Parts: sequence; C-alpha cells; structure tokens
Amino acid sequence: MTQTGAAVDQLWEHREVRFDILIPQMKMRPGEVLIDKLNSIEDTKGNAGDRGKMMVTNLRVIWHSQSMPRVSLSVGFNCVLNITTKKVNSKFRGITEALYILTKSKQTRFEFIFTSLLPGNPRLFTSVIGVYKAFNSSKMYRELKLRGAILDEGQLKLLPLEEVVSSINGVWNLSSDQGNLGTMIVTNVRIVWFANMNDLFNISIPYIQIASVKLRESKFGTALVIESSELSGAYILGFRIDPLEKLQEIQKEVTALANLYSANPIFGVEYVIQDDPPKEEDLVPVVDNVDELNDIDQYNDETTDAFAAYLAEGSQKDREVVFSRELGLAIEKLKDGFTLESLWSVLPPENKKKNLLD
Repeated sequence: MTQTGAAVDQLWEHREVRFDILIPQMKMRPGEVLIDKLNSIEDTKGNAGDRGKMMVTNLRVIWHSQSMPRVSLSVGFNCVLNITTKKVNSKFRGITEALYILTKSKQTRFEFIFTSLLPGNPRLFTSVIGVYKAFNSSKMYRELKLRGAILDEGQLKLLPLEEVVSSINGVWNLSSDQGNLGTMIVTNVRIVWFANMNDLFNISIPYIQIASVKLRESKFGTALVIESSELSGAYILGFRIDPLEKLQEIQKEVTALANLYSANPIFGVEYVIQDDPPKEEDLVPVVDNVDELNDIDQYNDETTDAFAAYLAEGSQKDREVVFSRELGLAIEKLKDGFTLESLWSVLPPENKKKNLLD
C-alpha cells in the first residue's frame, strides 16, 4: 500500500479528549461531518458564566468560548463512558437541567457539564445523545471484529452504507497449520472472511484498521498478507487464493479500495436533526465560520489549569508529599506536565498574548 500505517493511527478526533485545541484541529477532517451547531451553550464545569458555541460531529463534540475562542474542548465519542442529564447551578440560568458527560482518555477520567442558555430548547440533549448512540451502533465500520455475528444463513449482513465489491470463494485462511477454506467478501468499507464449515470462524477488518496489504511467500506458497493497526491488536492475516493471477488482482483491488477509503473514510454514523434551530435574535451572535477564528486568536499553549478543571471527582488518589524549595514547605508531588508557575498562572504569559484589536 502507498500509505504508511493504518488510517486510524492518524485519527485522534473520536478517541481523545483535548483542551484548548488549535484552530486547524476544530476543522472537519476527511469523513467527519458537522451534524449540529448549537449557540449559547455554557461549559458549566470549566468555564461557568461563559457563553459559547457547540459543534456536534459524527466523531466528537467541540465547544469553544464566544468571547475567547482559544478556550475550547474536543471530546471524542469513543472516550465517553456515560451521558446523562443532571440538575446544576448555572451562572446564567440558576438551577437548571444540564448535559453531563463522563469520559476516560489516556487513563484519566474527565467530566463535562454543558447547559443550554435557551430556555425550553432540548436540542443540546437530543443532538449529543442521539449522535452518541448512532456512533456506538456503528462500530463495525471502525473496529476489527473476530468471530462476530456478521452472517445470516451464510450471507453477509451488510451495513447501511456498505456495498459489496467482490466475493471470492475458495480462499484459504493461513492462521492454522492446515489452513481453513472459506469465502472472502470485499466491500467499500471492509474485508470479511468466513470459514465454509463454520461461519462463526470469521473476521471483519475495516480499511481504517489496515496498516498494509502485501504479497508474501509462505509455506503455503504466495499469500495475501494483511497487517492490522496497533490499536486493533497488530494482527497479521494470511490468505491464499488460486490461481496466482487472481491473488494479484485481489491484492490490487484491496489496496486501491483502502487508499480510496483513507482519503474519504466512511465512519457509518448517521443522524438527522429533526428540530428546527432555535431563534437567537436577542443573543450576542457567535462566529459561524471556523476559519474566522484565526483572525480572533491564534494563542494555544499547554493549559494545565484547564486539564485539572475537568478531572472527574473521586478519580484521584493522594500523591506523594515532597518538599518544595520554591515555596519552602511540603506539597503533594505535581503531576507530569504541571509546574508551580502554571498552577498559579491565571492569564497567559505576556509574550503569548495577542491584541484582539489589531
């Protein structure tokens, strides 16, 4: 394959939580679709009293402050542990219903609370929860699956956006010493193989998880070797197809389809907004074009105070007590990436500031 590594290795939007992201990181990546835009959303947990804008895509939730767009969040749906509603005390609306999102990213739990500043508008709840459910129900588009219930009476259960490109009988899976005879189905989103004698012995590998497709010599002769991404377990799958000309044809076909998919992935998340957008004539407008944010603020630096603001309660253990020469007293050992200066800092350094009136 011409690509180096699997497409999923460069895809962070759905599997990470990031704070104060750069302007280019707010833009939609190939295959990412903006599903809903919500104005006047308060980040009640980390930026109480700050009106902001939320964008819901098929991969994540993005929020940024209206007054200072560099203050922002990107929450990937794959990090979400739970989404629910809860009563909170908003600086704008007092006691009200809010959206609560519990996440886990890189072994750390974060919680987010978002409040709509438009009374009686349920779209904050319906859009985010609805898209999250659609994301969860479309994992077959994005995840490698072994021994799954992917067949119905010997026929592949096609995904909603899936189309069969070719079906090849007499394909040997070389994972065992004897090999297993089965059928390979190549579609526009994945490769599927299943054994003829036992269709529960199967594998479904989406193109997004394929790191390489090669022809390689084996004890069974020339074989089609597919390597999966590190994230999926770094599997090495070997298949033999006779005659050799057919094997070479399939290798070229799979390579072309994988490259085509990498350029414009199909993530399989389908959700249609049913409610009409709310009217906001009495509210301060927000920036509608992400490109315009470049003209407002380009500042981006590691903001450990933002990181700390969203830590989920109960997820932290007491840390080692050490002596601080700077303070002259004993303190808990700082987490990696934190400094005393950054913990005390409220505003960005002078040399990092940008005059908004320029």
